[in-house]
Amino acid sequence: MQNEKQRVALVSMLASGLLAIGKFTIGLFTGSIGLISEGIHSSSDFIATVITWWAVHISDKPADDNHHYGHGKMESMAALFEVALLFGAAGWIAYEAVQRLMGEPHEIIAAPVVIAILLVSIVVDFFRVRALRRVAKSTNSPALEADALHFFSDMLASGVVLIGIVFVTFGFLKADAIAAIIVACFIFSAAATLGKRSFDSLVDTAPAGTEAKIASLMKGFPEVIEIERTRVRNAGPMLFIELTLAVSRGLPLELVSELKDHITLKLQQNLNNAEITLIARPRSESSETIATRVRIIAANLDRAIHRLTILQLPDRLSISFDLELEADLSLEQSNTLVRILEEAIRTELGPQIEIDTHIEPIVANWLEGRDASAERQREFENALYLASGDSGQGDKIHNVRVRETKQGLIIYFNYCLPSHMAVNDIHTSVDRVERVIRSSFPDVFRVIGHAEPLK
Repeated sequence: MQNEKQRVALVSMLASGLLAIGKFTIGLFTGSIGLISEGIHSSSDFIATVITWWAVHISDKPADDNHHYGHGKMESMAALFEVALLFGAAGWIAYEAVQRLMGEPHEIIAAPVVIAILLVSIVVDFFRVRALRRVAKSTNSPALEADALHFFSDMLASGVVLIGIVFVTFGFLKADAIAAIIVACFIFSAAATLGKRSFDSLVDTAPAGTEAKIASLMKGFPEVIEIERTRVRNAGPMLFIELTLAVSRGLPLELVSELKDHITLKLQQNLNNAEITLIARPRSESSETIATRVRIIAANLDRAIHRLTILQLPDRLSISFDLELEADLSLEQSNTLVRILEEAIRTELGPQIEIDTHIEPIVANWLEGRDASAERQREFENALYLASGDSGQGDKIHNVRVRETKQGLIIYFNYCLPSHMAVNDIHTSVDRVERVIRSSFPDVFRVIGHAEPLK
């Protein structure tokens, strides 16, 4: 795509040079101020296309240590230089045309030759405009878009001059000067349009409609609570977008990362040559329950809680939970951690909240173990059958495994229960069997029962 930009800019530059020479030479030969003005216009276009080709070549370079956003602004600088050339050429053309219009009419020689060169110019400009617009649209290049605007105005101006020449051949000698004035007006108009666009790019004016389009695209992501800030700017063909989004603080980090990836892909699919920077800021939602808020507070402090109970009293709220702490912490150390968590909850929910914290040691989650002997395996199978009321045929208890660790024995088993049983009843049934095993065997460290439906 970069090579195509440079190629079309080079072809445009060569065409501008040849047309400028042709128009200017024949204009001097025939004495047509309209054609001379077109030749000067094309000469300024040739200089502009040289600058455009150079700017496109530079802007295609990647970002480096000194240009973190790339070199895209070179295209806007080149376009601003073209504006200066256009205003200068338009001013000279208008001055000469007014002088000719106020003075004696100047006879034009060999009008058919003038008509021929103008027709050639219109045809060449037509194909140049089409090629430049196609590449400018696919690459989002302001420099090539400026060239297309140039040559579209050339095409219209050549048409106006052609009409003036035709009128001259029928005896209306001042028509050529009038056509030159119209050409100057076309140039002024094109220069003003291009100048505003280039200036807006250089001062980082946000492209019109882009912010609204981004807001519309964000509606497809319900996880985004609000767009807190949008910053958009152009640098040549590149569109740099910085978005700060408010997302639910309850989202896990993995989901936040996935969300950012999906948003980036969506924006890149709908905005050409966009480089996206996303910042996701956690925010509480009005729909959050108190339980969710307490769990989030604990998670943010890297603390695990369970058995969370929330009691609504007539005049206050009572919250209690089990807090898991490292087993080797002293009472003073654990009390400090409890106080930090409770203060964070009161800051969130209010100072009148009543909080009761039960400390539990964190169970080691990485142990080395081995299978117990077959004799011990059978011993625990029989104990589990007895505790659960199993007949011994494995209709309730099966897949019993006994593992030896430094902490003690760990017993695993599968417990088949009626499929319609509620979770609370399931927990009660499994927990009853686990308590029987722990009370019967002092060397048992953990009992883990997995509930599954009866077949």
